[in-house]
Amino acid sequence: MKARIHITLKTGVLDPQGKAIEGALASLGFGGVGEVRQGKYIEIDLAEKDRAKAALEIEDMCHKLLANTVIENYEIEIGE
Repeated sequence: MKARIHITLKTGVLDPQGKAIEGALASLGFGGVGEVRQGKYIEIDLAEKDRAKAALEIEDMCHKLLANTVIENYEIEIGE
């Protein structure tokens, strides 16, 4: 089973990397680009076959290591 996790900064948290990307896009001539926010994407292959147990395991991983829940949000997608 494969888990996909999207981690992004919470609204209101300063995103210096997003600002740098925004500036670089403008300097490359891409006009009309508004605020840019960046994040992380993680894929994990799991041996667990039960979708509910896999989701709980991934939740635990996010809280303990993958995401800083004080400043980041995360979304989990569990697939085959």
